[in-house]
Amino acid sequence: MSRIPAHTLADAPEASRPILQKIVQASPSGRPLNLHAQMAHSPAVLAAYASLRGVVAEHGALEPKVSWALNVATAAAVGNGYMIGIATRFARMNGWTEEQIFALRSGTSTGDARIDALARLVREAAANSGSVTDATWKDAQGADWNDIQLTEAFAHLGLTVFTGYFLNYAQTDADI
Repeated sequence: MSRIPAHTLADAPEASRPILQKIVQASPSGRPLNLHAQMAHSPAVLAAYASLRGVVAEHGALEPKVSWALNVATAAAVGNGYMIGIATRFARMNGWTEEQIFALRSGTSTGDARIDALARLVREAAANSGSVTDATWKDAQGADWNDIQLTEAFAHLGLTVFTGYFLNYAQTDADI
């Protein structure tokens, strides 16, 4: 059972309404997902989420297929079924097969050594409070990920951890 009230545009706190409206406009369903409806209970939480999401979208250089691979790997490490569902849905929409998505979730090979190295990096970071071994970092560098891309991977990790932890914290009911 969810711990935090969910809101509509009509009953959300005043400061949350413009942020929630932007999220709804970008939503294929035309309504806020449960995670957004609960985040709206605190304008600070909704604004933090929307800011992270917006900054990654505006300034991110990793292609969407790579971004969603990182989100799937991170969501699996966070261990929230709702977040895994969201990441899986978008990974599918961005060209990942069911077998590859399973590999990203379980930490096995997708058949793309370059992606596997970066997914290992974010999975390890998610499981260890951001820490990764030198060997994992060097493997990602050896797979031709540059310092800018490795740094940006942290933004994807951060957004997914923020969202997944909120979902765990609020015990949000999945609606996708």
